[in-house]
Amino acid sequence: MTFLGWIAAVILFLQLPIPLYWFVMHPQVDYWRGHQKAGYTTGLLLSWLPVSVLLVIFRRELFRVTWPPAWEIMAGFTLILCELWIFRRVHKDLGTNRLIGQTELSGGGQIERGGIYARIRHPRYIGSFLAILGACFLAGTRVTWVVAAVWLVLTRIAIVLEERELRDRFGVSYQEYCRRVPRFVPSFAKAAKTADDEEFRIE
Repeated sequence: MTFLGWIAAVILFLQLPIPLYWFVMHPQVDYWRGHQKAGYTTGLLLSWLPVSVLLVIFRRELFRVTWPPAWEIMAGFTLILCELWIFRRVHKDLGTNRLIGQTELSGGGQIERGGIYARIRHPRYIGSFLAILGACFLAGTRVTWVVAAVWLVLTRIAIVLEERELRDRFGVSYQEYCRRVPRFVPSFAKAAKTADDEEFRIE
């Protein structure tokens, strides 16, 4: 495995478990709210652990031993840099606790309407997908692209679960947010908050 393969492996290690983690948390969120430490531990064990084991077992199928063409290297790093920028924006808007799902487990929090979340509802998942695409270019195998496709399907299901939990938690307020802000394709219309800071309008 080349140096680029190792970079791809790190990206996959960081990104692939995310939907699996939320498969654990969202369907049983009411239970985990009463057992938060157990929720985090179970989520990590059932997501990052199996992904790590599979990356090791199938490393020869996932990562080629020769360097890819220059254009693939450039494409890969460009996509990864885009993900880093998105992650930085998301972390700035949400903070660490909300980013790792602490508000889901506490049942509190609020709808983030500012920053990047005024343009798109799921920037973190979009960033993860860009990073995985970048890893596919660096890894350079068909198997990695198949993994990316499977991840996309799993993430789409995780998003449905997440939005269901948010609707249950915030009700009409979240439905209105969904009506105004697109799920995946960013809106570049100018967003402005109303006087009461509870809603915003698209100008």
